[in-house]
Amino acid sequence: MCGFVGYYSLDINNKNVIKEMNDTIIHRGPDSEGYYEKDKIHFGFRRLSIIDVEEGAQPISNESGDVVIIFNGEIYNYREIREDLIEKGYKFKTKTDTEVILHGYEEYGEEGILSKLRGMFAFTIWDDKKQRLFGARDHFGIKPYYYSQIGEDFLFGSEVKSFLKYPKFEKKVNKQALKNYLVFQYNPLEETFFKGVKKLRPGHFYIYENNNLTIKRYFKLEFDYKDEGFENTVNNIEREVEESIKYHKISDVEVGSFLSGGVDSSYVVSKAKVDKTFSVGFENKGFDETMYSKELSDMLGVKNYSKIINPDEFFYGIEKVQYYSDEPHANLSSVPLYFLSKLAREQVKVVLSGEGADELFAGYNEYEMPFLKRVYAKLPFCLRNKLYKMTKDKPHFHGKTIITKFGEKVEDSYIGLANIMSDDEANDLLTDDYKNSIRAKDLTKKYYDEVKDMDDVSKRLYLDMNMWIVEDILLKADKMTMANSIELRVPLLDKEMWNLARKIPVKYKVHNETTKYAFRKAAQRAIPKDWSDRRKVGFLVPFVSFIKEEKYYKIVKEMFNKDFVKEFFDVKKINKLLDDHFNNVRNTGRKVYTIYTFLVWYELYFVLNKGE
Repeated sequence: MCGFVGYYSLDINNKNVIKEMNDTIIHRGPDSEGYYEKDKIHFGFRRLSIIDVEEGAQPISNESGDVVIIFNGEIYNYREIREDLIEKGYKFKTKTDTEVILHGYEEYGEEGILSKLRGMFAFTIWDDKKQRLFGARDHFGIKPYYYSQIGEDFLFGSEVKSFLKYPKFEKKVNKQALKNYLVFQYNPLEETFFKGVKKLRPGHFYIYENNNLTIKRYFKLEFDYKDEGFENTVNNIEREVEESIKYHKISDVEVGSFLSGGVDSSYVVSKAKVDKTFSVGFENKGFDETMYSKELSDMLGVKNYSKIINPDEFFYGIEKVQYYSDEPHANLSSVPLYFLSKLAREQVKVVLSGEGADELFAGYNEYEMPFLKRVYAKLPFCLRNKLYKMTKDKPHFHGKTIITKFGEKVEDSYIGLANIMSDDEANDLLTDDYKNSIRAKDLTKKYYDEVKDMDDVSKRLYLDMNMWIVEDILLKADKMTMANSIELRVPLLDKEMWNLARKIPVKYKVHNETTKYAFRKAAQRAIPKDWSDRRKVGFLVPFVSFIKEEKYYKIVKEMFNKDFVKEFFDVKKINKLLDDHFNNVRNTGRKVYTIYTFLVWYELYFVLNKGE
């Protein structure tokens, strides 16, 4: 696991530029650095040594030196591809997966090598003979890839902060991003909060030559349901989980695992047979699941390391999260993940985690269908929609949640797991320069259109696989682990796991009140029923309680009233949100947190000029 930076320029040839860019991401690879510079091409690389620790330094070139690669990630089937390339006459000077991609590109071409890779990756190849850059991002977006065109210059890298060191880069806020961020809790746009910097989408690659950028998709998520019977489905899940974990444990250094109280990480730990697990919780009652982690670790004979996070540490962690995330990020669980990664790095360089199972196997509570909901959903849609319109603006009452959820089409009501505020609420808080007319439905529509004839659960899954997991779950997983120089691997989110999950009918994924039904049954063969049946709760974070304490209320209050805030927000309105929460008028904690994290990010990057 590593990080890279690079640029193509006809006139920026100062060697200090690529060095300064590379230094901003030293946390991604503290073990060593490497460079390649020739004419207009400049590569910088930071290495966290995992595979072929002694000989795997990057950039790596072919024998003739005219094809060079920088690569971040892990290719789990690289040994099989390597054997095929050796049979075809290729010589290898390292035992790395990096060199396999390099020679694979020479042998199979761009789409050919991408079709063979199983793993998480972001890489850039310079082909000197063709005078072209070839860059690619993995199927699901586990690893990040950013790029920017500045006139005839082209920048690319693992983190946006490296671009701030580039002499021609002009740091500006993308004014279109803030309103959508307030709705989603992350930036759902292709363009980042830094104007002119974009994200390469998962399953895509690009070719840059003759000052022209061409982006192509090489992988598309598609459901193809096939009913093989419930018992066979459970057997298939068990087999594929074991196989994927075997691949994801390939390493020349020790591998540990994150462990919460839920089924996903518990199943991974039981099958991976690691020696060390890591868990975090909070002091507040009801926000600490570390006792479950320790109990399961003891059952499995595994050493568990845990940490309890106090409120002071949490607020300290918010700044770390916003800096390392590059863009503002309002998922509360990012902060405990930062501390969890820090804890694990004291013991190991590689950890396994359970990300991906909820999206592949339908684990979120929003997918479930309890009895009353199933009955209500059978009413004619015109009647449900009429009841919804009659009650949507009324104060909350018993049953309103069901009327709201089933009173609109899923395309109109569901934008993902986080729905912090409506488009109108967000615009109401913003100054005129930052309001915009892009609705949440405008951003989700292109994905819903691709599955328009499918059932509602499949639609939700498809949207979450294309938006939520990419821009929220995987982003925080990468950025918080790499902030602490540790590699995270996600065996439950894998090309072969997806090939299995996409064929499993919804009835085996969601069974009445039980989400992730078949997956839980497979897990039950390896872990106690109490763990396999435990309801999805996620990282429990007591921020809404913290800001009811005067000390932390004042911290947020001070931020809400700094001079720069009035550029973005109606200061009176955001203060009312905070005051209403503090005074128990209404629970606005998540809205307050989303605003606060943006302001922390902005202050770090644009007032204090961190990263420059």
